[in-house]
Amino acid sequence: MQLFYNPALNDGDNLFSFDKIESKHIVKVLRKKEGDKLHITNGRGHLFTAEILIANSTQCKASIIATEKRHPKMYRLHLAVAPTKSADRFEWFLEKVTEIGVHEITPILCDRSERKTLKMERLQKVIMSAMKQSLRTYLPKLNEPVSFAEFIVQDHKELLFIGHCEDEEKFNLKRCITADKDVTILIGPEGDFTKKEIKESYEKGFLPITLGEARLRTETAAIVAATAVELINSGS
Repeated sequence: MQLFYNPALNDGDNLFSFDKIESKHIVKVLRKKEGDKLHITNGRGHLFTAEILIANSTQCKASIIATEKRHPKMYRLHLAVAPTKSADRFEWFLEKVTEIGVHEITPILCDRSERKTLKMERLQKVIMSAMKQSLRTYLPKLNEPVSFAEFIVQDHKELLFIGHCEDEEKFNLKRCITADKDVTILIGPEGDFTKKEIKESYEKGFLPITLGEARLRTETAAIVAATAVELINSGS
């Protein structure tokens, strides 16, 4: 199954027209014809089955013949991750955690962050592509970058964790997670969080966690953390 994405599609809609780019892809690349079936999501949990009415490469039109609403997960995972120096590595992180099932991502700018600017439009496209590739019907929310100080004073509920490399007692993440509870995890830059940032996070209720004995890159640590949360909630 190939999944298409359009946020404007709503439950109850009967007809749908693809834009010029997707129309050309459907007709010229995929060689779809009148009567062929397509699947579309609006990124809000709906999976639409559509039948092509007009296979036009400039404006492909389809009729919605079935709608399925997939229930959201009982928990929400919010990853607050410092952008990596390499833009490619941060894009790879976004792709993988979208496939795993993250709900929300906030790039946090820390004292030791080496990258302060992001191409948000490009990153949004990476997430959309990963959602379609993995056949998920919920599009993760990608927030605008904020400073570490701004982020930790926000209202974060349920289970709060911070992953850092300081040599001190930490909790094993897998043993701290409770199924169906919202989770927020802070992952720092390549140079790690500063002692000041770590102290400030503790004051806001974040607990230090370990993800194993190895020292992980920023993007790897975030993926490992997301996987742990997903496995606990899936009962694996």
